[in-house]
Amino acid sequence: MIKIKNQEQIEGIRVSCRLLADLFDVLETEVKPGISPAELDRLARTFISDNGGTPAFLGYGGFPAALCTSVNSQVIHGIPNEKPLAEGDVISIDCGINLNGYISDSAYTFPVGAVSEEVAALLKTTEESLYKGIDAAVYGNRVKDISRAVYKHCKPKGYGIVREYSGHGVGLEVHEEPSVPNYPGGGPNPRLKPGMVLAIEPMINLGGDSVYVQDDDWTVETRDRSISAHFEHTVAIYEDHTEILTLRKRNP
Repeated sequence: MIKIKNQEQIEGIRVSCRLLADLFDVLETEVKPGISPAELDRLARTFISDNGGTPAFLGYGGFPAALCTSVNSQVIHGIPNEKPLAEGDVISIDCGINLNGYISDSAYTFPVGAVSEEVAALLKTTEESLYKGIDAAVYGNRVKDISRAVYKHCKPKGYGIVREYSGHGVGLEVHEEPSVPNYPGGGPNPRLKPGMVLAIEPMINLGGDSVYVQDDDWTVETRDRSISAHFEHTVAIYEDHTEILTLRKRNP
């Protein structure tokens, strides 16, 4: 069942999202060659705790960290480790905060130092596709309008579109209905209504669509080992506009 939020609930989610946006501002300054994903996770835990929240992902389904840190060909759900990042890597960081019972969710893929033009173009296109999806996330449209917008921006450029994982409702729980795929296939296609809060999150590969789960039962990786990018915002649907709740100062 899709949970329609009232204004009090959306305000609580908004405050959680603002805190998460501030965390990403901090994390971005720390992403550089030599730092490890585990160090970033420790930083995030401290920041969240110091600001009165708890990591929404820590312990969720048994996940062992506050951040999902997915490096290079890892798509999502990477477990932070102590291996230092190297020049030319990319790291996708996905995080959620539970602040007074309200859940935020956002993700960015950061370059580690200088990356190739090919990889930079993938990151740029994936982030652009997130905003294309958000532009379609308006009252009266349907979920698959979001999916179609993401797909149409990325597929003509030859990128792979991850199909097994999708965006979702969020706010009172980490994952809620509806599912928000990044391709316009079959399945439920509910109409967007005021009070819906969605996590829209394109997961786009430099190679093919296919992914698999590593032996740790969490980390999702591209089957062809191509680089992957992941960007995500939490948005709230109103009758006359859609608000990006996790918008950072650096975002357009």
